[in-house]
Amino acid sequence: MLLPLQVQLPDGGWAYVISIIIVSLQVSLTAVGLSTLFSLPIALLIGFTEFPGKRIATAVINTGMGFPSVVVGLVVLLMLSNSGPLGVLELAFTPEAMIASQFVLATPVIMSVSLSAVESVEQSVRDAAFAMGGTDIDVGLVVIKEARYGITTAILAGFGRAISEVGSILIVGGNIVFSDGQSYTRTLTTAITVEARQGRYEVGLVLGAILLALVLSVNWLGSSIRSRGRGERST
Repeated sequence: MLLPLQVQLPDGGWAYVISIIIVSLQVSLTAVGLSTLFSLPIALLIGFTEFPGKRIATAVINTGMGFPSVVVGLVVLLMLSNSGPLGVLELAFTPEAMIASQFVLATPVIMSVSLSAVESVEQSVRDAAFAMGGTDIDVGLVVIKEARYGITTAILAGFGRAISEVGSILIVGGNIVFSDGQSYTRTLTTAITVEARQGRYEVGLVLGAILLALVLSVNWLGSSIRSRGRGERST
């Protein structure tokens, strides 16, 4: 018979775990929100216009989805370090640096999937919007409405990439915890790494279960949205 798992939490107890969850969600949600505001207009612009090098631009965006996270973290740290061009901001080893790193990682994902969703909207929909006297902005809003499920999936995919990231945020955030056990830049993924190195596997399993629950929830939400979109198109 299996014995129940005995979890010996570090100093701070469940408050420590909750602070890690809060930092993880704050950093990831902020990065994904900023990335969405940046990525969606560019996806619309590329999807609406024809220009020399469009295929190259699309290929570069798709290639960005495979950026090595540790390289991104290193570049962001070099930019924000005291000797870097943005060192005056003093953002190295802060949550803001982690947001910047996750922004870079999430942006190609959101932009690429959003671009695919925008380009999948039939030309007849755009032509109808123009024929009714719509401006470019009006047509853009119509396309966004038609592609909303794909765009939502893009945002959720970006969140999944951000929340599960470990390499880059470990480099730029420093995995810092205050003396009272409250997290400053420690997230679920970096905490799992620390707990495993220190031999507290049961704590790592608890944190891993929480992270897995978050990722599965996001995937379930994305699947539900896609299914709903297919259902509406078939009616």
